[in-house]
Formats: sequence, C-alpha cells, structure tokens
Amino acid sequence: MAEGANRVDEPLDLRAGVVGLGMIGGGVAVSLARKGRTPVVYDIRSEAADALEGVPAVVESPADVARGADVVLVAVVNGEQARSVIGGDGGILEGARPGAVVALLSTVDIETVRELSATCADQEVGFLDAGVTGGTQAAQNGLTVMVGGPEDVYRRARPILEDFAGAVVYCGELGAGMTTKLARNALTYSMWAAVREAASIAEAGGVALDKLLEVLEHSDGGTHPLTLLRVHTAGLELPADQVDTYDALAQKDLAAAQRFAGSVGVELPIVNVVRPRMRAVYSGERPEPLSEDAWERGLQMMDRIYGPGYRDMVPAGLHNPSVDETVAHLFADIWSRPHLTVRDRRLLVIGATVMLGRQDLLETQIRGAAAAGEFTADQLREMVLQMQTYGGPGNGTNLMFAVEKIIAETENL
Repeated sequence: MAEGANRVDEPLDLRAGVVGLGMIGGGVAVSLARKGRTPVVYDIRSEAADALEGVPAVVESPADVARGADVVLVAVVNGEQARSVIGGDGGILEGARPGAVVALLSTVDIETVRELSATCADQEVGFLDAGVTGGTQAAQNGLTVMVGGPEDVYRRARPILEDFAGAVVYCGELGAGMTTKLARNALTYSMWAAVREAASIAEAGGVALDKLLEVLEHSDGGTHPLTLLRVHTAGLELPADQVDTYDALAQKDLAAAQRFAGSVGVELPIVNVVRPRMRAVYSGERPEPLSEDAWERGLQMMDRIYGPGYRDMVPAGLHNPSVDETVAHLFADIWSRPHLTVRDRRLLVIGATVMLGRQDLLETQIRGAAAAGEFTADQLREMVLQMQTYGGPGNGTNLMFAVEKIIAETENL
C-alpha cells in the first residue's frame, strides 16, 4: 500500500483505473473516456492503448494504476493473472490507498473471489466481484455488470461502474455477482449446445441450416427460452394439469428426436439429460433439499431413483443391520454424492447387476429409469447389445427380458 497516502472515503470525483486492455478492459476504458472519466490504464503490452479512442498510454505497473485511481477495474484472463496484478510484485495493492476499491470483471471461481477479497481486506482495500456480460458491446457502454460484495463498497464504486456499463445489478454479498455470472454462463452455453444439437437433427434429415434459422427467427424471436423463467420469477406457477400436459408433450417430442438421432447415428447428450428434467422445468420445482439425517436422506434418494413412493417399501420401524446399511449408507451416502447424475450411477449399477445375473434387480433399476424418462426404448435395447457383448449371452439375455418387460408396461417410453 502506498505509504502516507490519503484515505479514500466518499470521493466526490472518483478516479478510475483499468488493468488489462483486452476486449473487455479495452472497451471499458473507451466507455469511461467517452463519459469524461479518463482512466489510468495498464497492460503487459505497451502499445495496448494506442488504438483505444480517448485512452492514455499505459503506465508502468498495476501499482501505478492504483496510485492514480480510486476504483481499479481488473479485466484479465483468469484467476492466476488476477492474483498477480492485485497482490503480486508491482501489483495494485502496492499503490492502493486505504478505502480504494478493486472490482474484478474477470470470470473466476468463487474460491478465488474469496481469496482475493481477503488479500485486499488485509490492506484495507475494498473488493467487488463484478462479472460482466455483453463483451462485444464493451466499448459502447453496453456491458451488464453483476456485482457482489459489501453494499457500502458497492456504493463507493457504483458511479464508475455505471459510467462504463449499460446496466449494473447489485446481486448481494461477496460472491453473489460471480455466482450470477456462472449461472448466466451455464444457461448461455447450454442454449448454444442445444442449438447445435437442433442443427444436427436438421442436417441429418437433409434440412438446410438457413431454413432452420428462418423458422426459429420467425417463431421464437430469440426470447422463447426465457419465457418460463419470466413466469417463475414473477412468482407464478403453471397449473398442475398444464404441467402434466406440457411434460407429456415434451416427453413425446424429445423421445422422437432421440429415436431419429439414433437411427442416423447422431448423438444428443443434452437431450438425454434434459428429457428427465422437463417436468421440473415446467413446474419450476427444485429438488427437495436432502435431509441432514442419514435415514431420511436415504429414503429421499430412494424416491428420486425409483420414483415417488418407493420409500414406502421400507417397512416403518424396521431397523436391522442390512436395512440400515442399505438406506443410511448406500442411498444416503453413495447415491446422493455429487459429480455423477442419477442416470450416470444407474448405468454403472445396471452394468454391475447384469454380471450378478439378477433379473429382479435389473427390473427395479430399469423401472426406475423408465419412471424418470432417462432412456428411450431404443436406448434400452442398445444397452442389451452392449451388455451381451461384454457380459456374455446369458447375462445379456437376462437384461433383455427385463428391458422388454418394462417397455411393455410403460407408455411413451
């Protein structure tokens, strides 16, 4: 921290600094200059500011930016670079005055946000996680900024954020801005990937992509994917009968897409994951939080895996070592773990169960998969061939009988 520097409390004329002059940082600097708030800037490329309208030449170090700024906007590539320019040699904290604010525009993980905030706090410097979206509009005051951090720190930095952004949304305490950005990214990338799968279906059927695009532009207007989010955000719910109707249509439509894709050798990994979730998409429901109590958590997982009401098959009050191990460990501790979906774990369990030769257990797993809409009939039959090849004809036959039994008793599989 700069020795003997005056403390920054509530400056009437905030000075801005920008570290990193790539697409985001360069655009931010141009937008600030256009507003009359010419920033102090730094980039490892000495010529980085030469083509940026109204932006002065870069200074020698991030510390020099901090010496001339009250709010320093950091727009680097990743967490490692952020650590370096904030707390490294010649970093922002070497030049920052007490009460200055560092706003991180880069997308990093939440652990890095907390680490950098603590590093700044040690030097009496405020920190905001301020992820941005709309990068191509950065130089036209077009970014949306999602801010997390103490509200008083946000208020100090807000005039500068508003000068370069089109919209500034205060999302909450530390990490809330980055969490919002991560959620937004998940939606964006999933939509892009879904569009790619839609294009694969069209191409496989001999449809020119410009025709698909024409239909989407006329029928959806680019806003349809957000329709349900708007409904749920307003605190509204679709009536249960509409959820049933829409989910049935979604199951029919997505199953048809899966069957066609399978027939032409096109993989639809997103559709495979999305189809079992469509009821929750329409209803807006979120998975019930799992209980802290191991027994109750195990019963909850049994319902998720095999369908609502399966927990009732465990007799009330029945406790013996075998049942306790099954409910309070297998379902409570193993099936509930993160990183693999229920569908992923079910595939592994089906493979192991095939080798045991237990058709009854196979029927239980496949019936649960059917209830959750995890597989189409064609996918289940393809599973039989795969298992028969690796597990032998006898085990494959057991799986085939189980699969065909469940297909016969399940509508719209």
